[in-house]
Amino acid sequence: MLTIQHQDAHSAARTAVMNLPHGPVSLPTFMPVGTNGSVKAMHHSAVEAMGTKLILANTYHLYLRPGPEVIKAGGGLHRFTSWKHNYLTDSGGFQVFSLAPFRKISQEGVRFRSHIDGAYHQLTPEKVVDLQAIFGSDILMTLDVCSAPEATYQEAEKALEITTHWAQRSVTRWKEYRETYDGKLFGIVQGHFYQDLRRRSAQEILELDTPGVAIGGLSVGEAPEVFEELTAFTADLLPPEKPRYLMGIGTPDYILTAVAHGIDMFDCVYPTRIARNGAVFTPDGLIDLKKSRFEKDFRPIQEDCTCQACQNYSRAFLRQMFKCNEILGPMLATEHNLLFLHTFLEKIRESIRRDQFTTFRREFLDRYQRGGA
Repeated sequence: MLTIQHQDAHSAARTAVMNLPHGPVSLPTFMPVGTNGSVKAMHHSAVEAMGTKLILANTYHLYLRPGPEVIKAGGGLHRFTSWKHNYLTDSGGFQVFSLAPFRKISQEGVRFRSHIDGAYHQLTPEKVVDLQAIFGSDILMTLDVCSAPEATYQEAEKALEITTHWAQRSVTRWKEYRETYDGKLFGIVQGHFYQDLRRRSAQEILELDTPGVAIGGLSVGEAPEVFEELTAFTADLLPPEKPRYLMGIGTPDYILTAVAHGIDMFDCVYPTRIARNGAVFTPDGLIDLKKSRFEKDFRPIQEDCTCQACQNYSRAFLRQMFKCNEILGPMLATEHNLLFLHTFLEKIRESIRRDQFTTFRREFLDRYQRGGA
């Protein structure tokens, strides 16, 4: 599944190719989030034109609406959505976690109330695998328990134990599909902010020998130094021959931290969510296009960017779109942010191939963290 191409001489950063049912993916990579099967405010053709080969959709949301019956009748998620490249589908565990007052977790699974109509539903490890098999996901995730940032050691340990139990059952069900479905299952390492629990979780998940491994429970509000410490610690526990996925990160600084410690994949709603509110990435930091100082700024967002916003429109025009609540503003800003990250990852991969990643990281952050606003 994974072919490592180059290991950076001065860090754990690496380039690789991950072979999936709908084509190879160059690593490290950022996965745009298409929760309901599409990236908000973007045509699939525009996402594809950037060179994106892997996007994330969410099992929880697709299960509730339109439902597995509709997607199955539509020929699976790829045909239903007209996306011809790869899908990774999250198990829905994090979404259920966010519904804390409306869910009950047990060894059997999780019972929760729909955020759409309040109806009760039950997800089990087996059902989550079944759903993702119906979707035809290229990468499917095990159901897991993401503990709250303020969780005690005992609560984190219990979440770990349930996560392992669910992962074991997920693997058993996934193996039943081997002859008819080629999706790659990833186990998820939990353990909260406790190194001994993370070590235990990694050992238990790795024993299941899933094709890839994800790191969960980070970037949930902890301090940046805690994030880096635990990212480094957990990544060191994972075998080099499998792709490593750090869930829920999407800012340049956190991406650089993850890559430095050998992480291959990441996703986050952050880049598209902030774009819909007028914030865009630039090499000089994040800028808010709604601010008054851009009223007569007729420069593009970024001089050397090839997105439609930068090629055809000014900051002043984009500000007008946001101030007037025109849908074109979020569309253009979203395209810019995703292309910025795609290009950013291309530069990261090139710096690794040249054994210059550490220098690239330092120089990028020196500039990025000075500007913005």
